[in-house]
Amino acid sequence: MLITSTSNPQIKEIRKLRERKARSASGMYYIEGLRIVGEAVDQGERIEHLIIAPELLISDYGQNLASQFRQNGGEVLEVSRQVFESFSLKEGPQGIAAVLKQKWTPLSSVMVSPGNCWVALDSIADPGNLGTILRTSDSTGCQGVILLDQSTDPYDPSCIRASMGALFNQKLVKANFEEFFNWKHSINVPVVGTSDKAEQNYHRYRFPSSLVLLMGSERQGLQPHHFDLCDAVVRIPMMGISDSLNLAVATGVVLYEILNQKQEAE
Repeated sequence: MLITSTSNPQIKEIRKLRERKARSASGMYYIEGLRIVGEAVDQGERIEHLIIAPELLISDYGQNLASQFRQNGGEVLEVSRQVFESFSLKEGPQGIAAVLKQKWTPLSSVMVSPGNCWVALDSIADPGNLGTILRTSDSTGCQGVILLDQSTDPYDPSCIRASMGALFNQKLVKANFEEFFNWKHSINVPVVGTSDKAEQNYHRYRFPSSLVLLMGSERQGLQPHHFDLCDAVVRIPMMGISDSLNLAVATGVVLYEILNQKQEAE
């Protein structure tokens, strides 16, 4: 049955997922577009229901995706063009979206095995930065991202878009700093931070084979209590008039140095 009313209860719930409060309360999130929905299906994500607008979905790939999902027992909501556009996040919607179950990993279950790297972010504010870091973390072979204290939502549409599907291949953890502190000491994992106040050049530092890279917030960077926790703190040299890098760029620079050292050791 084609849903043609924008006041349909299911449509109202989908529209609410634009807001973090609704995502947190429901444990769901919204994705849209052929590429991201296709990747979610390929990665076996927990899709609650697929949403299509037959009038907009002209792609053979998209139509086959919906047909396959339905054949596998999934729920497909068919909606009119007007209804789809009422919750779409795109200017030229492709007529396919999905509502998925969020996935969170408890910090207590995280074990940093030999050769593994995690990223910990303290109070990251920009969802675009977070999405870019997730993409880089995935590209450099990291296992996941630990979001500390008042960090932005990884299921924010801007983060999902910037992650380019890497969200599906990274473990996500939420914790406060005290929990992170206790966890670090309980498993005795090295934590390496970055700061412009550090003396050690990141390129000359030999990173441990397994570690957590700790990055501070965009506005404040690492604070004194972070320094106390770190086994080492490194800096990225700045040659021009700028005194800092964008958080996602800085994280990428260090993650690729970690990857390069790991590959050289092998």
